[in-house]
Amino acid sequence: MATNGHSRVYTAVVEYDAESKMYIGSVVGIRGAHTQAATLDELQVNLKEVIELCLEEFHPDDEEIPRFIGLQQIELSA
Repeated sequence: MATNGHSRVYTAVVEYDAESKMYIGSVVGIRGAHTQAATLDELQVNLKEVIELCLEEFHPDDEEIPRFIGLQQIELSA
């Protein structure tokens, strides 16, 4: 999460599930903030909605939400 003026920016991890043909998004650091959609545009709308709902329910302080640092890819031999 980063602050941008009066708004906050949250980070979501987005994956595509080929079996269901759906995009799945999970917001980093907000328990329960995950959703799915058929398109990326719809997913963004759904993610905004779920973030708002989760923040209303849990009322976290800025310090309570983990700050996104990055992703790591781990390679293993098969």
